[in-house]
Amino acid sequence: MADTSDTRTPAQIEADIKRRRETLAETLDEIGVRVHPKTIVGDAKAKVVSNIDHTLGRAYVGVNKVLTDTKAQFVDEEGAPRLERIVPVALVAVGLVGLLAFGSTRRRKG
Repeated sequence: MADTSDTRTPAQIEADIKRRRETLAETLDEIGVRVHPKTIVGDAKAKVVSNIDHTLGRAYVGVNKVLTDTKAQFVDEEGAPRLERIVPVALVAVGLVGLLAFGSTRRRKG
């Protein structure tokens, strides 16, 4: 059998009911904001932007590392060029450009 004795006064009971109504109203308002289409779209946009920023940040770090590593191959710690590495690469590049130019002129004539 349930205990039906309540030692609160009617005023305390009314105050408790009022407090619970206010809490319930706040909760319903919060739910209404969370399920509103603009809120859902805004949250989705924010998540996409965050993912894009994260991806671009990682890409930037990766590219920066590759460039730094590549630069280190052609410049010493003091910033002076390493001619023993630059000259062979430059010769290969000039040779490739020459081959491409020679090949394109042969196609035009033929």
